[in-house]
Amino acid sequence: MELVKNIFFNTDRLTANNTVKISYTGKFFQDDSNHVYIHYGFGNEWSGLVDAEMTKTELGFQIEIHLLDSETFNFCLKNEKDEWDNNDGKNYIFTIEHPDISLISLDNTETNSLRKLRKSYLFSKKIKLAIYKILIYVPRLISGNYKKRKHITDEL
Repeated sequence: MELVKNIFFNTDRLTANNTVKISYTGKFFQDDSNHVYIHYGFGNEWSGLVDAEMTKTELGFQIEIHLLDSETFNFCLKNEKDEWDNNDGKNYIFTIEHPDISLISLDNTETNSLRKLRKSYLFSKKIKLAIYKILIYVPRLISGNYKKRKHITDEL
C-alpha cells in the first residue's frame, strides 16, 4: 500500500508489535544512489532511534522493521552522499494502530470445539471407509470371488 508518494508498505495498516516491509522509490532510487539509510524512531520523542541500511532491489530500496507499541512511526532517509529525504522537512510520520484486545477470545471453548469437530470428521471418514469396504467386499464374498490374485511370478 502506498501511503505517501514513493513510500510503500506491504500492509494496509501499521499495527503495533508487527513487522512491516517498507519499499522506497523516491529521489534516491531515481537518482541511482547505491546506499540508502533509514533513520527511524517511535513516538513524538523518536524513542528507540535506529539507523539501518536498506537493501537495493529492482523494486526500490527495501527493509523490514518491527513496529513497537507506540503511537507513531517516524522516519527519514539519507543516501551515501549525506543528502536527506525528510518529506520537505516534515519527516515521514505514520500512525500505529493498536488491535482491540476485547475482540481476542481468551477462553478454550473455541479450541475445544475445533477438537470435537476434528474428531467427528475423523469418525465420519472411518464410517465412510467401513461402508465402502462392505459394499466392495460383501458381494465378492457372496459370489465366491474373494480369492487373492496370483502374481505372474507364481505362475512361472
